[in-house]
Amino acid sequence: MTSPCDWRRRGEGAKELDTAPAMEWQERPRRQRALIGQGGGRGLRGSSPSPAGAAAAWLGALRFDNRALRSLPLDPSEENVPRQVPGACFSRVRPSPVQSPRLVAMSLPALALLGLEPPAAGALEELEAEAALYFSGNRLPPGAEPAAHCYCGHQFGSFAGQLGDGAAVYLGEVLSPRGERWEIQLKGAGLTPFSRQADGRKVLRSSIREFLCSEAMFHLGIPTTRAGTCVTSDSKVVRDILYDGNPKNERCTIVLRIASTFIRFGSFEIFKPTDEYTGRKGPSVNRNDIRIQMLNYVISTFYPEIQQAYSDNSVQRNAAFFREVTKRTARMVAEWQCVGFCHGVLNTDNMSIVGLTIDYGPFGFMDRYDPEHICNGSDNAGRYAYNKQPEICKWNLGKLAEVLVPELPSEISELILEDEYDAEFERHYLQKMRKKLGLIHLELEDDDKLVSELLETMHLTGGDFTNTFRLLSSFSGDLDPLKLEDFLEKIATQCASMEELKVAFRPQMDPRQLSMMLMLAQSNPQLFALIGTKANINKELERIEQFSKLQQLTAADLLSRNKRHWKEWLQKYRVRLEKEIESVSNADVWNAERVKIMNSNNPKYILRNYIAQNAIEAAENGDFTEVQYYCSTLLYMHDTSENPPRNFTIQITCCITCNKIKREKI
Repeated sequence: MTSPCDWRRRGEGAKELDTAPAMEWQERPRRQRALIGQGGGRGLRGSSPSPAGAAAAWLGALRFDNRALRSLPLDPSEENVPRQVPGACFSRVRPSPVQSPRLVAMSLPALALLGLEPPAAGALEELEAEAALYFSGNRLPPGAEPAAHCYCGHQFGSFAGQLGDGAAVYLGEVLSPRGERWEIQLKGAGLTPFSRQADGRKVLRSSIREFLCSEAMFHLGIPTTRAGTCVTSDSKVVRDILYDGNPKNERCTIVLRIASTFIRFGSFEIFKPTDEYTGRKGPSVNRNDIRIQMLNYVISTFYPEIQQAYSDNSVQRNAAFFREVTKRTARMVAEWQCVGFCHGVLNTDNMSIVGLTIDYGPFGFMDRYDPEHICNGSDNAGRYAYNKQPEICKWNLGKLAEVLVPELPSEISELILEDEYDAEFERHYLQKMRKKLGLIHLELEDDDKLVSELLETMHLTGGDFTNTFRLLSSFSGDLDPLKLEDFLEKIATQCASMEELKVAFRPQMDPRQLSMMLMLAQSNPQLFALIGTKANINKELERIEQFSKLQQLTAADLLSRNKRHWKEWLQKYRVRLEKEIESVSNADVWNAERVKIMNSNNPKYILRNYIAQNAIEAAENGDFTEVQYYCSTLLYMHDTSENPPRNFTIQITCCITCNKIKREKI
């Protein structure tokens, strides 16, 4: 079945840099694909539920030290029904068992963080059975203390009151052999006091997306939570996928998530007083004693250098903590912008207190560059659009600052936010963009303008964000007209077709509505400010202008126009590269270094929506090979060879049935 996202890659205008690897994935003989993913075949067969021998010893290596439950208040009630939980940060719960759990995939690099090393080949079958049993929640590893975390959040700008872990269960904190502390939790493990009207379950499609994207973001070098395993089952829940009144049964699936902590901005919003707009309040309002406990725990555990430096002054300590959270958040979102990642649900409850990308829902990586790209179908107003992400993260930091009062006075936090956030974001963003463009020796004042003009050129031509950056490493800046024309031909293949551009620039407002808004802006600015903004009107006028121009173009005209736009920008880029060359003693050495840095900062592969969808559709039909193969490919996002290496089977593994298939094929 064709994915609804496939049109961007497979219809008219499908491009060489992307579809060559994509088609390779699809057309590779099944035998070879089984060999590439260690495991990953007909995953819906059951596996033995009895862990023994080496497999039992494998999970026995986990050393739990559950500091959060010792340091923060626990809910005195263990009643596992939806309810308000005042005066507590965690509620004890038990994961709900599922029928016939079986492994979809597991990331051995992620599990290695916990001290779980790759097993001997003979122990693999028992290991997979054990992983399915324990990481589904059907059995608890020794030392685990399952609990659900209480937090609140601003959702789409409005305070929603108590939210909490409605489908995730904290298992505990594991100390690795290197002395690192990792919190592990099961997402989709059943009901908790925070499940509200939901059932505490996740399904195969959303779990595969989270598993793949968590690992993809890590291998892109972006701060993120990790995914250790993905386990599905024969237990079913009903979901209306398209919200069209046609629900269906889907398999309950659980993801093992790993992070230093899953505490988030919303964790501190349990202290929020009654919101003037929604009338809601946090369940622990007026409990400043718990706020102090949380600050002490978070800072001493995750920011020990700050705790040590300001141990005798809590206000200075808290200010330093907020400053560091601000900087980490700014750097994180700058990294998102540089790879075209759109989170989709940047509510305060989805913002990590240690600057990690957290809670993968309706995320998406941009194909065509569109600054207003929206990946969440529920975000009708575009609050969390790609170009809004930096300012929304800053807004969320402001909400965090509000609930740190009185332990951090607002006049201090406001000053920190204004002084630090924008400067840190712009510094990190431009630093990363210089690497993506191979500007490795000089930092010039006009570099930000060059980047802005590149993105504008991408927007006007519908350039593929990932492929265009990757292609630029092959631009030598040579003045030879034939070489320039050859490069223009290549980059033109990454531009959108006429049909795609017409969709992108199609006006979104009725002409009569636009006319009324324009008149209102002039005659009654106060009323206009309540129902619209000048920025939105200007964007609509720009869309109308661009759409009108497209109506008058032929395909040949469009190609010529695209080449002209790119030629203009490439001339500026060549001038900038020449300044780099003038600053070095050996141009050949510089160019080799430039290409290497560009390729290491411009991925060859990203997790496009259709890739995830292909893996989901195969898995729903019982074939986990696609999940395995795509995840293995993401380990080599920056690889310069034509296709991913064939020798990385040890990195990720899937169900044992697939390994049996592999041995039979060999």
